[in-house]
Amino acid sequence: MLDFGRFEWVSFDCYGTLVDWETGISDAVAGVLASHGVDKSRGEILALFADVEPRVQTSGGDVFREYQGVLRGVMEMIGAETGVGLSESELGRLSDTLPDWPVFPDVLDALRVLKARYKLAIISNVDDDLFARTAKGLGVDFDAVVTSQQARSYKPDPRNFNLALERMGVGKERWLHVGESLYHDIGPANQLGIASVWVNRADRGGGTRHTDAVPDLVVPDLAALAEMAGVP
Repeated sequence: MLDFGRFEWVSFDCYGTLVDWETGISDAVAGVLASHGVDKSRGEILALFADVEPRVQTSGGDVFREYQGVLRGVMEMIGAETGVGLSESELGRLSDTLPDWPVFPDVLDALRVLKARYKLAIISNVDDDLFARTAKGLGVDFDAVVTSQQARSYKPDPRNFNLALERMGVGKERWLHVGESLYHDIGPANQLGIASVWVNRADRGGGTRHTDAVPDLVVPDLAALAEMAGVP
């Protein structure tokens, strides 16, 4: 069991952990494909996204590609994989809908109570403006926000976490990271010696690659995390 009393900062992945990105992704992609007569299940769409997204993120080599461009590239590859040509508006569907993807129902109360004890941070693979629009619905002011646009890299690259460490100005032993993705979050936390919590939501995880990363704690949602942390 983690000693929650030793932590000063709690950082979160956003999309997948706080925001139901699997519903956002699958609804957006399914709507586009259906207009071309292509029927794909939620699971098929998420598996395709999990395969395509990291490839698009690294397709530029050393040239960083901002996330709106990544999402456009993901839609382009999904179109190619399913044999349909997409319009400009359809290529932009993921980035256009992202700010409206639903927040998990356990998140708002949990963030509010955790904020009473800890400083809170976001480490997200997204552009600043996209997160700023999402943040309006999260109900708390975060003490630090690190985006891929700022780091010029995408998790699981450790540069994103090292930038967060610099911004927070805290020792690793005082930092707890929370994420839904073993690939994007728990793996690099393991690598850097940061305590981590895996939010293993039921029937989730299809939108990211699977790894053998091992968290320090597994919870089903943020309400359970807040309760384990002993925050009233």
